[in-house]
Amino acid sequence: MKIGVTFPQTEIGSDPAALRDYAQAAEGLGFSHLLAFDHVLGAEPSNRPEGSRRVYTHEHAFHEPLVLFAYLAALTSRIELVTGIIILPQRQAALVAKQAAEVDLLTGGRLRFGVGIGWNPVEYEALSESFGNRGRRIEEQISVLRALWTQEVVDFKGRWHRIDRAGLNPMPVQRPIPIWMGGGAEQVIQRVARLADGWFPQFPLDSGRAILDHLHEEIRAAGRQPADVGIEGRVSIGSGTPDDWTRAAESWRALGATHISVNTMGAGLDSPAAHIEAIGRFKAAVG
Repeated sequence: MKIGVTFPQTEIGSDPAALRDYAQAAEGLGFSHLLAFDHVLGAEPSNRPEGSRRVYTHEHAFHEPLVLFAYLAALTSRIELVTGIIILPQRQAALVAKQAAEVDLLTGGRLRFGVGIGWNPVEYEALSESFGNRGRRIEEQISVLRALWTQEVVDFKGRWHRIDRAGLNPMPVQRPIPIWMGGGAEQVIQRVARLADGWFPQFPLDSGRAILDHLHEEIRAAGRQPADVGIEGRVSIGSGTPDDWTRAAESWRALGATHISVNTMGAGLDSPAAHIEAIGRFKAAVG
């Protein structure tokens, strides 16, 4: 099981040196990957419907993951860079394919591309994309991405996308870049089973076995094997002691997780240096 870090998007600040120091510290400590969340816009929450003001608002800072990863590509050499997740249906598929291919090239094949449908209609409206059909569109978008990452010339005609004999240049190192999916709804589990290289689940550990057994049933029904689909869990440093972190990591391992990442946000840490110190304590405890 590979152990990585969750980039502390909302708490690391805007100093480029702090971003560099965090990524280089994570790589130096031997973490396998760095995972970053995505939001293009945060809504001002007053007088909003409940679904538009859930967790993040305009007051929460978010570095754009693919631009961030292009910066970190030149500052790291081994650590895998993971979007966890890019809200794909609010973006243009061909442009995302181009950006991801470039990051994969600049990192020498170190991109893992997590995607999902998101929850905030405010972002979709601002980006001129439909919120209501986002679940259906993401499946076609995944087909577009994989075609563009593996074929020099693509001729694609779908319900929402048309590529008339065109292609990316340069191409990515990985052909295709691994696509993982986030989310926990039944429709997401079915999409993961059919389409994804891996899943970022969102469930309490004590209910994880039944959910993963269900996922494995869906994977087999799709003509694939459970080993074809990676699983990445998350451990929060704010919940418990080093012994608790170790138990949580071992619980994920027992469930068959291929990856976990440690999240240091929400733990009362007041500086980038404190986040670096925290991932160091986690590494010392969990190994």
